[in-house]
Amino acid sequence: MKFDLHTHHFRCGHADGNIRDYIEAGIAHGLQVIGISDHSPYFAESDDHPWPGIAMAKSDFGHYVDEVLKLKDEYKDRIEVLLGIESDFFPEHADVYRSVYEQYPFDYIIGSVHKSDGISIFNKKRWKGMPDAEKVRQKEMYYDLIRQSARSGMFQILGHIDAMKGYFPAFTDIPTEAVEVTLRVIAECDIAIEINTSGKMKDCGGWYPSDDILERALYHGVAVTFGSDSHVPDRVGDEFDQVSRRLKEIGFKEWVFFRQKQRFAVPL
Repeated sequence: MKFDLHTHHFRCGHADGNIRDYIEAGIAHGLQVIGISDHSPYFAESDDHPWPGIAMAKSDFGHYVDEVLKLKDEYKDRIEVLLGIESDFFPEHADVYRSVYEQYPFDYIIGSVHKSDGISIFNKKRWKGMPDAEKVRQKEMYYDLIRQSARSGMFQILGHIDAMKGYFPAFTDIPTEAVEVTLRVIAECDIAIEINTSGKMKDCGGWYPSDDILERALYHGVAVTFGSDSHVPDRVGDEFDQVSRRLKEIGFKEWVFFRQKQRFAVPL
């Protein structure tokens, strides 16, 4: 069975196409299940739409949910459409986000850390001239946020857990036990991590997370799922078969998807 749980569309302001385009692309690529998971609004901000190029407006959130549910019913005989969301994680605002999500029938919620120390993890300038000790501190801070997101109980999936390497590939080699500690916490919290193939679009190349992290995830018993993180319809299901083969080589026997927040295993 082929599935893709991480897709975006025009509402976030930096993706092309509408939801129907992604569903049709999923059918064309032989998927049986497609999850729609655009970027959540900034619910804790006073403005309705503070960053139009990053996430949807708060006032558009209900329309987003309604459209996915309508298309879920329309396409039920052709492909299973799942209602998801990719949620930013801000520990100081977790209760605000939680109270909003509880009002809607999400099949799953992806928790992603996009800001650490108040700066985008994809900001290329943050590493310029940074001493080695500060690089370690930054990496540990990032993984502390991921651990907090795992413990929050808000998410079924954690998104791109080493994405800070996106425009700084040397991030991977910063020496710290933070990754190992984080994988243990994710396992204890029984949350899945995604293999996200959008890393190929950035300087680091490849997928999130790297093979060495996946090997340790297997050791700790962390469940895995698949997401293309597609921002254009053509990338729906991108490299699904390659990821499946690699996971089997590493030693995984299955991966998972979610329906009504219940986990379903799919043999590899």
